[in-house]
Amino acid sequence: MSKLINISELSRLLNLIDVSNKKPLNYILRFWEKEFKQIRPKIINNRRYYTIQQVEIIKQIKYLLKDEGMTIKGAKNILDKKINKLDDDNSNSLKAFYYKNNFKERSKRILDRIKKLKKYGKKNTHKS
Repeated sequence: MSKLINISELSRLLNLIDVSNKKPLNYILRFWEKEFKQIRPKIINNRRYYTIQQVEIIKQIKYLLKDEGMTIKGAKNILDKKINKLDDDNSNSLKAFYYKNNFKERSKRILDRIKKLKKYGKKNTHKS
């Protein structure tokens, strides 16, 4: 069984958070559900849960809308025509650019964790 992520966790994962009160902006995801047919969360006990595949689609939608500045209509066209399925070898493709940014973000998080381990891990060693 695949892991399901609720709407608040997904908002935090995508950094869709109100800066003033630190609450997740779930209404953005609910709006995107209405606009994009690719997003269909599972509703369990009146709560929305997303699969890993849907999370990847939502990340691509966020990238197209927020990072690339596309309109909803433009993002729909790209997702409908599967333009993001272009070859990874083409460095100008949207898919390649998306995955390159995704790789950079993950690498940065891993490096931050390593730095924290180096910094705080030394406190746990005993001097003899």
